[in-house]
Amino acid sequence: MDGTSLSLLVLTPRRQVVATTADAVYLPGLMGELGILPGHTPLLALLGIGELRYTVGGRDRYYVVSGGFAEVNGDKVTVLADLAEAPEEIDVEHARVEQKEAEALLKTTFGDDLATAQARHARAHVRIRVAERNGS
Repeated sequence: MDGTSLSLLVLTPRRQVVATTADAVYLPGLMGELGILPGHTPLLALLGIGELRYTVGGRDRYYVVSGGFAEVNGDKVTVLADLAEAPEEIDVEHARVEQKEAEALLKTTFGDDLATAQARHARAHVRIRVAERNGS
């Protein structure tokens, strides 16, 4: 790379989701958002549920990611996510139904099932937000 941009690669177990050059990359780490700029120190981070955002020429592009990890090495950002979706791949109505079902589960669920219901709700919420950013 030229030192002023990043190479971004986003993969899931099933496919390559993104392969591009970006000015900046923002990732949902387990402890909060991670901002990556060219020249970032090497990093290996676990990902949570949230928005992966990258900026090119002042314009942001959003994706849903859930689980996995990210590696920053030089000016290369590699994301290996359990789930990654582009806004145009999201069925917003299905995500809204999923969110409502998860909200109902949250009221009646305890123990280990509670974490599953919380994750389901968070994924649905992020899917809706990313799709709406894209005008869906």
